[in-house]
Amino acid sequence: MVKRKKSKPVSSSRILKYIAWFLAFVIIILSLLTTGYYFGYENAKKEIFQESKIEKTLLVQERRLEKNMQEILNIKTSNYISASHELDDTPLAKAPKMLKRKVKISPDKPMLAIIMDDVGTRSQVNAIKSLNFPLTMSFLPPSKARPNSAKLAAKEQLYMVHLPLEAQSFSAEEPNTLRITDSQEIISRRIREIKEQFPKVLYINNHTGSKFTADELSVNRLIFALNTNNISFIDSRTTAQTKVPKVLESFGLPYVARDVFLDHHMDKEYIKNQIKKAIKVAKNHGSAIAIGHPHANTILALNESKEILKEVNLVYIDKLR
Repeated sequence: MVKRKKSKPVSSSRILKYIAWFLAFVIIILSLLTTGYYFGYENAKKEIFQESKIEKTLLVQERRLEKNMQEILNIKTSNYISASHELDDTPLAKAPKMLKRKVKISPDKPMLAIIMDDVGTRSQVNAIKSLNFPLTMSFLPPSKARPNSAKLAAKEQLYMVHLPLEAQSFSAEEPNTLRITDSQEIISRRIREIKEQFPKVLYINNHTGSKFTADELSVNRLIFALNTNNISFIDSRTTAQTKVPKVLESFGLPYVARDVFLDHHMDKEYIKNQIKKAIKVAKNHGSAIAIGHPHANTILALNESKEILKEVNLVYIDKLR
């Protein structure tokens, strides 16, 4: 009969060794879990912080827009003139047929330049800039009602001047409005004054001017004065009888004009529909020019049209030349 070997009892030192290995393994696992949790927590904190930062930025922008909107809404009614004063007749609210316009098609999207006319106060500038759009501001020359317009323009990289020209009939005419009876000397002197007030000006468009721009001799005098000072004229097309295309052609200069008036009527839904029309014109021609004003509903309509405006490249006016 074979004798069985007696099993040797496990020594206490070996048991302690096993326990030590097990504890080391547990410590390593816990360390890995803790480290992963820590980094995960830190990354989560960073993401939450970034989201919070973006939300705060958007909130600040929204509050700034609301504040500037309130400033505009608080303007006295006597100073709040409807944009309809710009047009001589209602049908012109429709996009005019462009004459000999150079089509510049963006590589991926059509281009739309929006000019904001009648700018002259800090609250208007703030409201426009709060939209965070590349909108081209056209400043009215300094006057008693807006003494700081030139100083405000000086802070902008690009701006235009909204030059008052004689209308067929307009009760609230701006000071120093150029008339068809003005001589070449008077018109040239006025443009030199504008150049002194707005040294960086490269573009001028007409404020009202339905009577002036329909008079070929007057337009000829104006274009001569502007050309002498290296300033380009953009026709606001306040009348269907405009002689600007003919005169510019005689000077060998391109004709550039607005396609759509955004706020001929002050209703917000109307303005939003005009924005859609401007986008459509841009898609059809490769580019388009729209004109609006720093009125409350225009600012609100633009703010509420951010999504649809992504269908075009919003650009400053100099990108269309």
